[in-house]
Amino acid sequence: MRKNITVSATLATVAACALLAVVAAASGGGAGVQNTNSSTTQGNMNGNTGTSSGSMKMKMTADQKFAMEAAMGGMAEVEMGRVAAQKGASAEVRQFGQQMVDDHTKANAELMQIAESKGMTLPTALDAKHQMMMQKMSALSAEKFDKEYVKMQVKDHKKMAALFQKEANSGMDAELKAFASRTLPTVQEHLQMAQRMHDKMSMRGGGMSNMNNNSGGMSGNMNSNASNMNSNMGNMNSNMNSNMNRNSNSNMGNMNSNKNSNMNSNMNSNVNSNPPA
Repeated sequence: MRKNITVSATLATVAACALLAVVAAASGGGAGVQNTNSSTTQGNMNGNTGTSSGSMKMKMTADQKFAMEAAMGGMAEVEMGRVAAQKGASAEVRQFGQQMVDDHTKANAELMQIAESKGMTLPTALDAKHQMMMQKMSALSAEKFDKEYVKMQVKDHKKMAALFQKEANSGMDAELKAFASRTLPTVQEHLQMAQRMHDKMSMRGGGMSNMNNNSGGMSGNMNSNASNMNSNMGNMNSNMNSNMNRNSNSNMGNMNSNKNSNMNSNMNSNVNSNPPA
């Protein structure tokens, strides 16, 4: 009887252990499935996030692109204008630089306000391209800076005028279109001012070149005239010496001839006037 009870207890213990093992295995498998599902879900979320981000970039409208380019260009004009106002060699360049700071700071603030009302994020610092340009321009001498700055301003404002003109004509966002229309005349005025400065510099450069060329020509003519004068003086001296020699020889010959003639005539006259005794 005791042996049967012991065997039954042993079998019960074994069965309990087996049951616990099955439960543990089932629990572990469930966790693995949960982890797998979690990883898959997270991967899908990341994939969907990347796709959404790419879609947002792909779907940037023409109005948003205008706002981004106008903001970057405006910041560049302000920063470069500050350098021109301090570094410019001529008063005209310094004044122009300060006007760029004033006008574009105002336009940038207006554009930023419009963008914020629409939930748009515009750049607030220069990109690498414009930073490199700033460093390059800042390293130039004052005279060289004026020339390069004015040339750059003509190029940049032509580009900006075309950008604002396009938005003013065909923009779909009413506020951005109105901003472009209001700001375009100022951009065009800047372009005209830069073009006038560029033309003045070109004329001054051409005038100096012509002066140098004319100076070289005058010097050549003066040297040529001096050579001709020396040649003429040489000819005059030669003619004078030749004439003087010929006249001197001729006069000496005439003197000798007259002397001989007078002597012979006197001798003959004396002989004839004294007959022999």
